[in-house]
Amino acid sequence: MERCLVGLIGAGIGTSLSPALHEREAGRHGLRYLYQLVDLDRLAPAARDVGDLVSAARRLGFRGLNITHPVKQDVVRHLDDLAPEAAELGAVNTVVFDHGRAVGHNTDRYGFAAGLARQLPGLRLDHVVQLGAGGAGLAVASALAGAGARRLSVADVDPGRAERLARAIAGHHPVTVEAIAPEEVPARLADAGGLVNATPIGMEGHPGTPIEPEHLRADLWVADVIYRPLETALIRTARALGCRVADGGGMVVHQAAASFQLFTGYAPGEDRMYADFLELVGDA
Repeated sequence: MERCLVGLIGAGIGTSLSPALHEREAGRHGLRYLYQLVDLDRLAPAARDVGDLVSAARRLGFRGLNITHPVKQDVVRHLDDLAPEAAELGAVNTVVFDHGRAVGHNTDRYGFAAGLARQLPGLRLDHVVQLGAGGAGLAVASALAGAGARRLSVADVDPGRAERLARAIAGHHPVTVEAIAPEEVPARLADAGGLVNATPIGMEGHPGTPIEPEHLRADLWVADVIYRPLETALIRTARALGCRVADGGGMVVHQAAASFQLFTGYAPGEDRMYADFLELVGDA
């Protein structure tokens, strides 16, 4: 039986569903698959360098790694090569060890696009406001541009990060991207069709909403990349107002499926993995 050792590096990942999602799908393909969590919050400060962790995983015979907040961009400089989508975004969520080389990929873009299409088909994409311009935000913006968005307004607490995202996305897609300050979001939402939260606000350990509820309205669609909890305060509030909503479940399942295929070479059953996800969330 083929063996596969993979892992996830990130902060606050103790409740991640990635191990169960990957291992269940691997079992269907007859693989001996072990998915390890490397939680930066549980390591001593001196042991948290993502480059050292990637090197250690390579030495220990890992097939690959998933990478999450807050090191999706930091990990890039520690890799030997980047797949085209990772090079475009400057962010990596999947590392594959191939003949001794560490190659970075980004399956978040596919994950968000596939999840949004699953949960909210037929969206109005003429103008979308996005909150957050980090590693996940880059993938979300690229996915929105690829899906046909004509205008993106991106806000981040770090103005330079939002500006870098705007340049990166506009350089690869026929879309107008503007970097805005957080206080400008309500005005931009007035003529936008959709809102996406790509910040950590709303996840476990980061409670609250990234925008005041009075700025939402019923004809706005709202998406969140967070899946723990699945119903964030933002999603709950938007749904109560009558908005069409997409939680973070679609993104996490579809990015996991794409990573699984990179690690193993086997085509995953994405509908099966989505059903697994719903079961796991229900049991949590």
